[in-house]
Amino acid sequence: MNEHAEHSLEHADHPGYGTFIKVWVALLILTGALVGVSHLGQTYAVWGLLTLTPLKAGLVFYFFMHLKYEGPLLKIVVLVTLGTLLIFFALLFSDVAFH
Repeated sequence: MNEHAEHSLEHADHPGYGTFIKVWVALLILTGALVGVSHLGQTYAVWGLLTLTPLKAGLVFYFFMHLKYEGPLLKIVVLVTLGTLLIFFALLFSDVAFH
């Protein structure tokens, strides 16, 4: 194999600048949506934060932190960690709601 073919195989999995710009624009749009929802009232602001913020964090994890290109074991570890965090948040909210 020549040097050009080896170089193209090394970087075949990684995205170009276009992907990062698209994700960045999506993050800006989601941030604008969060700001817009926050002006509708406290209930909508909380639900907007609870739905849109994890979506934004997922985009950052998946693309900017290159989780998309990691092995399955690391993905499972991240999912278990986030699931545990979700359980703790659910326990916290249930304690606050019924206390």
